[in-house]
This record gives sequence, C-alpha cells and structure tokens, in this order.
Amino acid sequence: MTQTDVPERSGEPDEPGEPPRSGPTGPDTGPAPAPFPVTPPGASEATRLLCAGTYLDDGFRDAVIDELYVHEERFAAPSLGIDAARVLAHALRARRLQLGWAALILLLWIVAVPLSSGLASFYLFPVVLMALARAVRRAPIPLWIARFLSFVLRWYGRLTLTFFLLALVIRVCGGDGLANVWVIPSGLPAFMTGDTPDYDPYDPYGSSGGSGWPGGPQVGSPDLSSLGGSHENYLLLQAWITLALPLLAAVVVALRRGQFARVLARELSKARFPDVMSDPAERSQGKRFSRLRDRVRTEQHGPLVMYRAADPFRGAGSPYKTWSLSVELRPRKGREVAPLDNSAILQRIVPLVAALRVPSAHGSLQSAGAVRDRLRGLEIDECVFLPAEGLPSREAAPYAPQEFEAHRVRAVEEGGETRRHFLRIRVGGWGEGIVTTVFVRVHTQGGMLMLEVAPHVLWPLRQLFQDADRLAHLDRNRDPFGKAVWALARTPDSAGRAVVTLLRGLLLWWGMGTEGYGASLPDGPGVSVRELGSSEDASLFQDMDVARYLTTIQQRVAAGVTTALREAGYQTDEFEQRIVNVANGGVYVESAQGAVGIGDNNSITNSDQGGSTPNEGNGRDNS
Repeated sequence: MTQTDVPERSGEPDEPGEPPRSGPTGPDTGPAPAPFPVTPPGASEATRLLCAGTYLDDGFRDAVIDELYVHEERFAAPSLGIDAARVLAHALRARRLQLGWAALILLLWIVAVPLSSGLASFYLFPVVLMALARAVRRAPIPLWIARFLSFVLRWYGRLTLTFFLLALVIRVCGGDGLANVWVIPSGLPAFMTGDTPDYDPYDPYGSSGGSGWPGGPQVGSPDLSSLGGSHENYLLLQAWITLALPLLAAVVVALRRGQFARVLARELSKARFPDVMSDPAERSQGKRFSRLRDRVRTEQHGPLVMYRAADPFRGAGSPYKTWSLSVELRPRKGREVAPLDNSAILQRIVPLVAALRVPSAHGSLQSAGAVRDRLRGLEIDECVFLPAEGLPSREAAPYAPQEFEAHRVRAVEEGGETRRHFLRIRVGGWGEGIVTTVFVRVHTQGGMLMLEVAPHVLWPLRQLFQDADRLAHLDRNRDPFGKAVWALARTPDSAGRAVVTLLRGLLLWWGMGTEGYGASLPDGPGVSVRELGSSEDASLFQDMDVARYLTTIQQRVAAGVTTALREAGYQTDEFEQRIVNVANGGVYVESAQGAVGIGDNNSITNSDQGGSTPNEGNGRDNS
C-alpha cells in the first residue's frame, strides 16, 4: 500500500481534552526513531506458507489456479500482506510436478500389467475395496452402519492384498502353498502351484481352443518365454514383475514426498524466499502466466478496488463488528461555523492515526527504535471501490495514477452508492498471519454527519500450512524404515490418485479451451487467495492483538471526527454521547439495533437512557 500524507488543517488551538495535534510523522516530541522495517508482500512469511500450501493441499492449489489463471476475466482481490501472483506461480509449478509424478505411476501400471500377462491387475481388487471403504465412511447413512461396512471392506481388502503378496512370495521362493486360500481369486491357484499340465507354450489357448489360464501369455501381451528358456522361468518372471510393481510405486511415492521437502529446504526456505528473482517458479512459466502475473500485481495492491456487488470487501477477511452512526450538525452558540466537508474530517483523522506509529518516550532513540509493536508498521491509504460491472474489458479499469486520482477526488465528496471512498488503515501482525484492516468513510449531507467504520480481520493460515517446515524437516530426518512404511502405506491408493490428478489436469485445460473466459465481460473477484488459506483458529494472544489494534484505531478515528467538528464550530456533545471511551478501552456505539461494545467485558453507560448496560462479548461477534 502507499501511504497518503494528508496535510494538517489550520484552525483554532487545541482545546482541553483534545488529543495533541500531530503531523504525518507523529507528535512533536523530538526526533523520530528509525523507521520500522517493512517486509514486502512478496517476501512475507504468509506468502511463503501459502506457496508451501500449494504443495500440501490439492484443493487449495486448484482453487488458486482456477481463480487467477483460468478465470482471467476476474479482477484479483486485494492481497493484504501477501503476493497472490507468487502463490499462483508455485501453484502452477506444484500442479506440473504432480502431473509428472501421476503420469509416472500410471506408466508403471501400463508396463507391468502386460509384462505380467495380467497378473498385476489382481492388485485392483483389494485397492478398490479399500477405496470403497473410504467412500462408505463418508456416505449419508447411519454412522454405525457406515463404520461397520467401512471396517469390513477395509480389512477384507487388506487381507486380500496380504495373502496375494504372500502367495507371490512363496511362489517365487519355490513353494506351492496358499493355492486354495479363499481370499485369492479363482484364476490364481493354478499359477501359484505351477500345475498346468495342459499348457503348451506354442499353443497358449490349448488343443481344445480354450481361453487358457490367467497365468499364461494373453492376447496382446509380449512373448517373454524366450527370456527364461522355459515355462517355469516365464512364470517366475511374471511373479517378480508383479511383486516389483508395488515396490516401484512406493519408491515413486517416497520421491514425490521428498521433492516437497527439498522445495521447502531450497526456494521456500526462510533464507532464500525473500529473493524473488531467484525463485524457479517465477521463471518456469509461459506467456499466459507472465501476462496474468503482471495484471494480478497491478490489481492486488493498488488503491483502486474493483469489486463484485455481492461481496465488496472480498480479500479483507471477516467483518469484525462493523458499525455506523449519524449525528445532527448543530452550530455552537456564539461561534460562526466553517464549511465542513469530508476532506476536512479526513485531514484530522489521518495525522492522529499516523501518530500511532511513533513509540512513546523511552529516554533515547535507541530504546524507542527497539519497540517492536506492530502499530509501528501501520499503513494508511485512501482507496476507491468501483463495481466491475459495465467495463468492456479487464484492461479498461482505471488503474493509472491520473485516472485513479480523478475518481478519488470525486468519490470523497459525492457519497455515491457504487463508487465509494474509504480511508484504509491496516496493521499486519504475526508475519502477516493476522491482518487487521479498518475501512473508514465519512459523509456530510443535509446537515447530518454519517460515519461508517468497517473493521475486517484476516485470521491465521491453516494449521497444515503453518506446519509446512515441521513436516519437511520430519521427512528429511525420518529414518529409512519410517520412510518405507510411510510410502508403502500410501501406495495402494496411489494409482487412483494418479488417475484423478490427470483427469483434473485434463478438465482444467478443457475448460480453458472451451469456456471462453478470456472473451467474457470482466467480473469482480470470486475468491481471495489469502482467505482461501485462512482458518478461524486464532490463539488468545492473536485475539488480544486484534482487539487492541481495533480499539486503538477506532479511538483515534473518533477523536479526529470530534476535533473536526469542534474546529468547524459545531457541537460535539451528541457525537461524544454516542461514542464513549470506557475505562478498559472499549468503544460504545449507539445504533438502531442497540448498543454495541467493542472489547471484552465492557461496562457501558448510555447517557441518553440514563442507565448502564453491561456488555460481555467476543470480539468476533458480528452482530
């Protein structure tokens, strides 16, 4: 975001009880400490973890690609504290790598089935049973029935696979047991025992013209009998190929997981990630990505917000006690009122809010500069919301500085319904893992002052994404036996997942080629990358920080409006009655729906009603 320095409005001296005036650099308390170090959005910890999430969560990765790469008619949602274009780069790279691993797994099956004369296809039976067990577990049936059926199918599939593998091992070791085990398909015992007296390698269908037995050569399968020199060697070769298939698939599964660990140790490591130019994901994409990347980076951090009417604050997070109020502008007795427009009120709000960046006096610049409070990195800018409907193309949006300034000047005073001007105040904490944004809009009309305050919070990233480094470290340091067990446990469903992955990739490209998104009229953002990766599981510390940021900012906003009214010669009693600073820092707002307390355990007194109303609430309550 860009900081907007609004000059102070000259007026009367400060009155008793009014907060001290401050310029863009803070109160006049002497030299300011060194600026607070600001991390670019593309190098933030939240961006890094979202990039890692594209390798961990297929659903998240596909949603990012669908929003920013497939639906090229949609504007990018504001990306507060992150770089969505860099997340898209890693999403495309993660999908490309996943498609490669999926193709390799299917290639193993395509090669193994004919080489084993169809014997490897017996793996499909237990694999399908275990897949059905997972599907039944999620089926809309009574829970006890789902658990029972899932248990039966899962263990029947496991036992079938176990006995099949044991039979293969015994056969290649020269044994003839397990020929009549009930879990083995009916065509398998003859192969396991090698008891095929009627088999003729030069007449695989038999003298009677039968179809032969499954262990012998099949139509379309390669003739490998010459490799072993005898029918017995040929059967052993089939068994070895069948045994090797799950082992090779497990190796591929382990290598695929190991690649994620290598990515976290290299380009997504905390040391290398800030260097955007060295990121291979940025360099390995095509022309379409380069075009969309530039477009996303223009839109996501600009002061112009192109929105969809159904959700104008898309990208800012969850609403956090949005409120508004209106008061009558009554002249003070004995004072001549001065013109009071929206810009004049903003000119009083901005310096007071900007002063929150300056640490309190600590005796020395070194001590003040050591303060790590995230309010020191507070960002202020003015943004204009425009509807996406009506534009001929996405490129027609007025992102040029001159065009935006023209919209801003008109939007500040017009009070329109679709084009709206907001003062945007943002605090990014916990490595941009918690983003608190306060949108402030003021408007004077018909002798009334309207104040709208819309706080929004982006909550922490999903726990899976936060654990990315931990998972990668575990994978790199797990002993070989643990890696083997992990890979073998995930081998049975690897073929099914490979098919699903390839089908998703095919459907994606099919949709891009047939749906004509590039020729569609522009639309507002459908989803936000940052919101897609968020969860509601904030810690108590994080909740406390959000409440502190919002309370502090809203108090300064209220003080700025009060000062503007007083300087212009208007009464402030009504406004001060509606916004009361309580002892514990909460803010009381009287509205048609009742009293709203921002902050926990507030004891609020409404002077209009002459009574007190205790209010204990959770800061996340949006009522």
